[in-house]
Amino acid sequence: MAEPQLSVRSARARDLAHRLARRENRSIADIVERALEAYEVRETGREPARSFYERLRAQSGTDIDLEAVIREDRRPHAGIDL
Repeated sequence: MAEPQLSVRSARARDLAHRLARRENRSIADIVERALEAYEVRETGREPARSFYERLRAQSGTDIDLEAVIREDRRPHAGIDL
């Protein structure tokens, strides 16, 4: 099945995408996808995951050390009974 294609009629956008792709050593599709994702975050107000988790941690006030919880409940396996 053929990959979907995006047609851009702006010569400036095409040149910019090609230049960024060469400089970043990425595909043009990757450059366009990343640019559109960044635009979506900026324009729709969706916050990045890192800032969301930092805000959530600050609001809840409880920081759980998951590794410590796992270590506390870890028990050696006795093995199989033969």
